[in-house]
Amino acid sequence: MIHTVLSTLLHVIVPLSIPVIAGALLARFRGLDTKPLLTLYLYVLSPAIIFDTLMNAHISSGDVFSTIGFSLLNLALMWGIAKAGGRLLKLGPPEAAGLTLISTLTNSANYGLPLVLLAFGQLGLDKASLYVITQMIIVNTVGVYFAARSQFSVQSAIRSVFALPAIYAAALAFFLRLTNLQLPAEITQGVSMVAAAYSPVVLTVLGAQMVKVGRPDAAAAQRSAVWAGIAVRLAAAPIAAYIALTVLGITGTLFSVLFILASMPVAVNAVVLAERFDAAPGLVSRCIMWTTLASFVVLPVLLVLV
Repeated sequence: MIHTVLSTLLHVIVPLSIPVIAGALLARFRGLDTKPLLTLYLYVLSPAIIFDTLMNAHISSGDVFSTIGFSLLNLALMWGIAKAGGRLLKLGPPEAAGLTLISTLTNSANYGLPLVLLAFGQLGLDKASLYVITQMIIVNTVGVYFAARSQFSVQSAIRSVFALPAIYAAALAFFLRLTNLQLPAEITQGVSMVAAAYSPVVLTVLGAQMVKVGRPDAAAAQRSAVWAGIAVRLAAAPIAAYIALTVLGITGTLFSVLFILASMPVAVNAVVLAERFDAAPGLVSRCIMWTTLASFVVLPVLLVLV
């Protein structure tokens, strides 16, 4: 068991950690500005890898329905856990909203996709792409609601979803697959070349963001709320994911991929929502940092178990 965990750590986590460490060092000593890289990620790399993956993915309609069903059921379970935790700890509205963001939003894109690719190969990445697209919609709709509550606007949430080109890239890929049409080989080759840059760039951004979320106001977060957020993401999330997958009867590679993606650390964009809607950004940022660091130990164990 220990040998298998160490082997997984060596062959999967160590390669991923190199660009993460590089990004952290650049942010710490060279003041790396991640805003241009985030723009590159949102508007170029993300749609490219989603389009390229979906065009070449070996997925079935069963995978699509299973992934959507799991995403919704797991979201409901994690929301219920966050709600119960907030009441048990008697958190105020901002901290309760922050705990909900921590519980429901996972770093499935810029950490999860590279991890799945290394751990499960192209077949795993094919199945993971469906989950990531679903998560994009959840972050920009339900995520906004969790952060804002009374300030929530359906129109603004819908606009934010359709402002990202990844949605259109997915729609175009599904259209081409349904109609059996093909883009010129030169275009698909160019898209594939851009998609290949996804993993190193986004992992470098992740490392830089981890340094930046170690913010001064994070120290003001309630210690009990921080521990609750860490426990929910690292312990409760895998259990909830296992329950949801078992209830839905999902098996095989899809089970493993969805289980790992749902067990990822807190999404970095959770702190963006927390800052925008004053949902305890200090609490959220501390949980992002600690769950990401802990994931380098926890995820190899989970990979061995699945």
